Amino acid sequence: MNKAAIVDTMSAKFDITKKMAEDAVDFVFGAITDALAKGEEASIAGFGVFLAKKRDARMGVNPRTGEKLQIKATTTPKFRAGKALKDAVK
Repeated sequence: MNKAAIVDTMSAKFDITKKMAEDAVDFVFGAITDALAKGEEASIAGFGVFLAKKRDARMGVNPRTGEKLQIKATTTPKFRAGKALKDAVK
């Protein structure tokens, strides 16, 4: 399922225009993105938790040449599924 499918489903279920549904979907994704950009968690009860995880700098190896290289520290988005989501997928 992609964003367009979510918008279509939401529009049909709540009897709203596709533009209104798209705005709502964009708002939710934007709110989650803004929270992660600030270093906060976005927790949705029963679904899961989105969080920004910091990764320390480390040494890596180029698999082609065997050359060692320094990998910079970075922050990456992570998702931890909630119990209800895990149970629904079983």
